[in-house]
Amino acid sequence: MIRSYLKIAWRSIFMNKTFSSINILGLALGMTCSLLIMLWVNDELQIDSFHENQSQLYTIIEKQYHDGIVQAQYSTPGIMADEMKVVLPEVQYATNLSWRSLNTFEYDGKVLKEEGTNAGEDFFKIFSYPLLQGKAETALKDPLDIAISEKMASDFFGSAEEAIGKSIRYQNKKDLKVMAVFKNVTASSSLKFDYVLNWQTFLEENDWAKHWGNNGPNAYVMLKKGTNPIDFESKIKHFIDRYNKPEENFRTDLHIQKYGDRYLHSNFKDGELTGGRIQYVKLFSVIAVFVLLIACINFMNLTTARSIKRGKEIGVRKVVGAARGPLIRQFIGEAMMIVSISFVLALIFVFLSLPLFNEITGKQIEVPISNIYFWSSLVLLTVITGFISGSYPALYLSSFNPVRVLKGSMRYSLSALWLRKGLVIFQFVLSIMLIIGTIVISRQVNFVQSVSLGYDRENLIYLPMEGDLSSKYKLFKEKALTLQGIQSVTKMTQNPTSIQNGTSGVQWDGKDPSNRIQFTQAGIGYDFIKTMNAEIVAGRDFSETFASDSAGYIVNETALKLFNYENPIGMPLTFWEKKGTIVGVVKDFHFVSLHEPIGPIVLRMEEKAGYGGALIKTEPGKTKEALASLERLTKELNPQFPFSYLFMDEEYAKLYRSEQIVSDLSNGFAFLAIFISCLGLLGLAMFTAEQRTKEIGIRKVLGASMVSLFNLLSRELLVLVTLSMIIASPIAWYAMNSWLSEFAYRIDIAWWIFVIAGLLAIIIALVTISFQTVRALVANPVQSLRSE
Repeated sequence: MIRSYLKIAWRSIFMNKTFSSINILGLALGMTCSLLIMLWVNDELQIDSFHENQSQLYTIIEKQYHDGIVQAQYSTPGIMADEMKVVLPEVQYATNLSWRSLNTFEYDGKVLKEEGTNAGEDFFKIFSYPLLQGKAETALKDPLDIAISEKMASDFFGSAEEAIGKSIRYQNKKDLKVMAVFKNVTASSSLKFDYVLNWQTFLEENDWAKHWGNNGPNAYVMLKKGTNPIDFESKIKHFIDRYNKPEENFRTDLHIQKYGDRYLHSNFKDGELTGGRIQYVKLFSVIAVFVLLIACINFMNLTTARSIKRGKEIGVRKVVGAARGPLIRQFIGEAMMIVSISFVLALIFVFLSLPLFNEITGKQIEVPISNIYFWSSLVLLTVITGFISGSYPALYLSSFNPVRVLKGSMRYSLSALWLRKGLVIFQFVLSIMLIIGTIVISRQVNFVQSVSLGYDRENLIYLPMEGDLSSKYKLFKEKALTLQGIQSVTKMTQNPTSIQNGTSGVQWDGKDPSNRIQFTQAGIGYDFIKTMNAEIVAGRDFSETFASDSAGYIVNETALKLFNYENPIGMPLTFWEKKGTIVGVVKDFHFVSLHEPIGPIVLRMEEKAGYGGALIKTEPGKTKEALASLERLTKELNPQFPFSYLFMDEEYAKLYRSEQIVSDLSNGFAFLAIFISCLGLLGLAMFTAEQRTKEIGIRKVLGASMVSLFNLLSRELLVLVTLSMIIASPIAWYAMNSWLSEFAYRIDIAWWIFVIAGLLAIIIALVTISFQTVRALVANPVQSLRSE
């Protein structure tokens, strides 16, 4: 019996090649989309899951309450982790961690730039980064210890074994001893680094991090087994009060978050975690379901639309005794066969598209061929897809009345017609929602990448001040300004696209003593405003002609609102207990991503700072020549360090890498959804034209015009698409408005987006059905009337 069913199913596929091809291709594309998203989602969910003690690992979160506002952040004091380990018996290990930085290392005449971080001596005890050489207990025990990656060991020493115990020169300042070599950090880790320095090195280079009132580094703890995290969180809530007394209008609380959750849940709003990358996981999971549903709906529509063609077969089977149950199993079996073919084709598509998919997402996803769970998931996906696709057609076809079928009086029931229309509407609702979502996401991504930041990031280069360049900065600036293509030069202690720190060490006249609002701060040199092309709204930039500027400050408009100074220029301001005056007010500019509102910032005079970098403005179109000249100059003044630089427009774009990926993937998946929907429309148009062949012939004989006939055949489908647009618009608006709420600065969802999405869907539908419709209209009416 099964063999007979398979023969019939195979014969049915080959007898209806066009419709079978449309079904197979539509399902294959839908399954390809689902498989790619499944691989991506699985990769996202696996990030940071490899740590052996992950159930005990927690990230410290700091919440600040002031003037009715709650702000949460991962930034903490740089001495907090070590203090927690000392005074809290529940903490087994603790470490602070700095942001990644690019530094220069030298060994035996080889000089290379490497990117890494600073961490406490417990780092390798907390996190499971496998050590090839050395021990976790001694990897970062002393201030001059360093742990390096297998790659870095190979680059400098030839192998991990040769690296242990060797000295390597750091920033041409000190010699560090290699105490451990760890395996190269894989893509499954949210932290990326090629070296780890002892935490004391960070504190020596960043004296501000030693104070409880300043924030910047992250802190992590590993709790002892058996510790109740809820009780621990309650215990540390007021931990900072021991070192910073709480005030009436300001207090700081500590909370914890499971380390494994941070990668996907890292966005804060009003002091609470509101999402993060988990939103993209959910978004694309929904898209995967949408696209697969669209493909399944295609199958249902085309199968039921051609049901009359198989009416006699079903009638004969019922007359000779076939029960409804075996018929249902037969048709579901046929659906399973088509889905199985589609599944094989989908796997081929996945293998072919995975390199491009990885390039877009920035991942290294591979198909886990040896993973039994992967294949089990695929089998389950195939079965579910086959059941969803084949269930309704099976139930519908098996319900035919054999007498009516064999008499040739079989017609579609009103309920069947309405269901098919409903499925088309549902299909295009999903497609139009994807079109609207794609337009909104693309516009927001374009907005954040083109919005005015308050300064000009074009032709702006950040050159790290390393080695002798720090002490020779004045000479470097003088010579750089004589080079071709250089407009201006200044200095800044941090990369201007991402200034992430906090300090409450700001005092002004009339300040409420209980107010400890966190300010962002950065040191700058002369000509900062000119080089950044920022706007001074009051006062002036720092100038060499004013010796008092060494104790002067420039603040932004947001900071000025806190001071309540009507005439701020010359008014007193104390920063980190250094008294001075305000010399200028700069128009608000963005120094973090547009996910966050602009906060108060204080810019201090640091022309002679021994760290940070030079900001260089080049003339438009002369960047290449300027870089070549700068390279020669830095080699002359700083021969021990390789020339390196950052383009500020590229650094800014990195802040929105996730959004760009979402935009690119949304474009691709929306195209797939529309293409699959169009396959279904094409099939329905072919079938409609076939069913109405005689009607078209009669109308043409009676003088009907081509335009009226085209309207006749396309009117119903266009009505369905229009209705889909009306239904999809409010749902898409709600979904996209929720996504945009994550941005402090965002676009408005304009009405024309919905009109464009609807018109686009209508145009695509018209183009899709027009070929088959026109083909039916130009056919010879005599042949149409002769056809059976």
